[in-house]
Amino acid sequence: MGAGGRAVQSAPKRVETDPLKRVPVSKPPFTLSQVKKAIPPHCFQRSVIRSFSYAVYDLTIAAFLYYAATSYIPMLPPALSYLAWPVYWALQGCILTGVWVVAHECGHHAFSDYQWLDDTVGLILHSGLLVPYFSWKYSHRRHHSNTGSLDRDEVFVPKQKTGIRWYSKYLNNPPGRILTLTITLTLGWPLYLAFNVSGRHYDRFACHFDPKSPIYSDRERLQIFISDVGILAITYGLYHIVLAKGLAWVFCVYGGPLLVVNGFLVLITFLQHTHPSLPHYDSSEWDWFRGALATVDRDYGILNKVFHHITDTHVAHHLFSTMPHYHAEEATKAIKPILGEYYQYDGTSIFKAMYRETKECIYVEPEEGEDQNKGVYWYKNKI
Repeated sequence: MGAGGRAVQSAPKRVETDPLKRVPVSKPPFTLSQVKKAIPPHCFQRSVIRSFSYAVYDLTIAAFLYYAATSYIPMLPPALSYLAWPVYWALQGCILTGVWVVAHECGHHAFSDYQWLDDTVGLILHSGLLVPYFSWKYSHRRHHSNTGSLDRDEVFVPKQKTGIRWYSKYLNNPPGRILTLTITLTLGWPLYLAFNVSGRHYDRFACHFDPKSPIYSDRERLQIFISDVGILAITYGLYHIVLAKGLAWVFCVYGGPLLVVNGFLVLITFLQHTHPSLPHYDSSEWDWFRGALATVDRDYGILNKVFHHITDTHVAHHLFSTMPHYHAEEATKAIKPILGEYYQYDGTSIFKAMYRETKECIYVEPEEGEDQNKGVYWYKNKI
């Protein structure tokens, strides 16, 4: 996947000091090919050795943390061990989120030039984190194909005002928002996989573990079954470890970090696609390019590096999803002058942002009196 390297006339520069300023919804004055030409050609080159180096690096650190935790935490007094285990969960969960990102690269065919290698590595890594690799690969691909569409996007599809639940008004307060965030970050990922919670509407029950789910086409169903086999194999292994070591040991070593991974996965995805400045479109207005631009880059501080910059290069990722993550920073710097006002970045503290977005982004509706943009929907919070 090559590209030129010549710049084009850029769109007006965005004022980055006002992250809540709405992004433009008109068709951009530049094309995808012009954006691509601004990126150095080597950014599209995938290296097997370099991609594997990130997986090996993350897994080495994970192994060290496992060794340190299992060797030294049991030697601590009980009071200190109760503090040490959560520290281990947080550190290990962050590292394993990086492993999750590498598997995500495989699903996008960004790991190598060989699809079979990408799928093999992705299946192993994602199964180890109890993620059905092919199942999520295909639903996530459809998310990338329909980003920002109220009718066809796959995940974090916002409700319209008529679709909000009766109990929403009782949660529209600080304790309610904290409860909503807690449930979302702890149960959101398994609920999405099992019951399609926060996903697009289907006419019948949709589940990532069901080969006959309406999420998938007939040619994909065998691979969904393979994903299930991968999950069952890991579950069977965990069952035998529980018999040998005990449920508490397995939770402390594996379950705690996995909860952190799942929480970060949901948080990262939520904040990439939920922002007061981002529009959504119905079928009368939506097109792929504007939908892909309706995403936001965030700043997670040092975790940007730990998460392989999936957090602060998400706009470039949506435009060119087969680009390896280790080139995304360079590509983002190259395209920002071209995107101008169409590029959205928010450096707000993640803790502040997650609460703000839960408060401000309850449902979407068109702006009153804008007949020319009646297919463009914005987040609102008045219930």
